[in-house]
Amino acid sequence: TLQGATGNNLKNVTAQIPLGTFICVTGVSGSGKSSLINSTLVPLLSRQLYHSKREPLPYQSIEGVKNIDKLVVVDQSPLGRTPRSNPATYTGLFTEIRKIFVALPESKARGYKPGRFSFNVAGGRCEACKGNGYRTLEMNFLPNVTIPCEVCHGKRYTRETLEVRYRGKTIADVLEMTINQASEFFENIPQLHRRLEVMRKVGLGYIKLGQPSTTLSGGESQRVKLSEDLTKKDTGNTLYILDEPTTGLHFEDIRVLLGILNRLVDRGNTVIIIEHNLDIIRSADYLIEIGPEGGRDGGQLIYQGAPEGLISHPDSPTAPFLAQELQQAQATSPAKQANKKRSKS
Repeated sequence: TLQGATGNNLKNVTAQIPLGTFICVTGVSGSGKSSLINSTLVPLLSRQLYHSKREPLPYQSIEGVKNIDKLVVVDQSPLGRTPRSNPATYTGLFTEIRKIFVALPESKARGYKPGRFSFNVAGGRCEACKGNGYRTLEMNFLPNVTIPCEVCHGKRYTRETLEVRYRGKTIADVLEMTINQASEFFENIPQLHRRLEVMRKVGLGYIKLGQPSTTLSGGESQRVKLSEDLTKKDTGNTLYILDEPTTGLHFEDIRVLLGILNRLVDRGNTVIIIEHNLDIIRSADYLIEIGPEGGRDGGQLIYQGAPEGLISHPDSPTAPFLAQELQQAQATSPAKQANKKRSKS
């Protein structure tokens, strides 16, 4: 229970957060959702759990923190600030892949070390492009233009490095694989296959292992971070906080994401999502709506409770849209709705 939150435009908000459930915090843009969760609850829990020095926004008190032993915040910030960062390096997959190439007989015969297969250090990378795979041309009064490196032709590595192959693939070929392709290719390597399968299950199967992080959307970056946390063992008392993870996602990807999050809750963890998406809102076990408007006209606790109870709330901007969404869902798939109610009970 977070009592008396008054930071930014919040007007003495007291939020009840039931642990072990799937919670959605909703409301119009600027209503105070991020002020309540990202700027008050997150730094507050970080200070108590990890001795963080970040100051939370003003509040009166908080109860029940002893029931949480781990906090995982998955935001939409970029994985890295340079094109050298990619999903393989961020998740640690690239380290394991380089170990496989180093262990090959051809590498041992040549005396290659892990650094030989890194594009961040000299030795095995193409020095013409410094392992980028492209060169940047500065254009006066126009955006810079990137062109494939004329020496390595986008492969990032020297010819000698590319002569080492694992199951017929070079290190450059592996970086060009999508998550789906890599999961199949490394199915006999448990430590790689398990992590790749998690990335595939959160809807990242189409992303390339070596795709620059700067080209990933906020939602894609968030799911890469989520997959990295999902590979770690949860405690059963973990609180996961996500900020609009459905941004840029297809309906099928949202369904896959919901499946992952519900499995976390089934294991006793708590998931809080700041979201506007109606699929997420109606799938939640518990809703917290802040509003009714943005800025100075927001910051009030409009409603907290089960999604069904929000429909008849007179002051909720979300209520009519949620009512229409639930009616359509019941009309198209009454059996699924019945199963969902049974599972919740």
